[in-house]
Formats: sequence, C-alpha cells, structure tokens
Amino acid sequence: MARGWESKSVEAQIEEGKEREPSAPRLPREAKLIKEKLESLRLSRARLLQQLERARLPAHREVLQNGLRAIEQQIEELGA
Repeated sequence: MARGWESKSVEAQIEEGKEREPSAPRLPREAKLIKEKLESLRLSRARLLQQLERARLPAHREVLQNGLRAIEQQIEELGA
C-alpha cells in the first residue's frame, strides 16, 4: 500500500511542476545557440591570448594573432 501512495505523491509533484510558470523567461532556441556560440568564442579568445603571451617564435605568434583576429571578427558579427 505504501508503494501506491508514493507513486501518487510523485505523480502529483510532477503535475504541479508542469503547472508552475517558469521563473525565468525561456530564450528562443536561436538566441540560446547564439549565446552558447559567444561563450565558446570568448573561451577560445582567452585561450589564444594565454598562448600568445607564452609564444616566442614569430611564426607561431603570427598564427595565434590571425586566429585571434578571426575569433574577434566572429564575436563582432554575432553582436557582442
């Protein structure tokens, strides 16, 4: 008998959760994807800056700077 009572309680909790309004507004899917892309680009930018600080060879520095410019351009295009 206790099992039946537990399952009804869980079922009621699930229904209550579905009925509640979300506390934060949900972002449209496209906005969420853009936000995730921006976060990824910012992390890549930070990693490139760290590598650029340690790079000594001019050719390596040039490759890193080109990558940094490309990432910054993408960030700018996404509007952040």
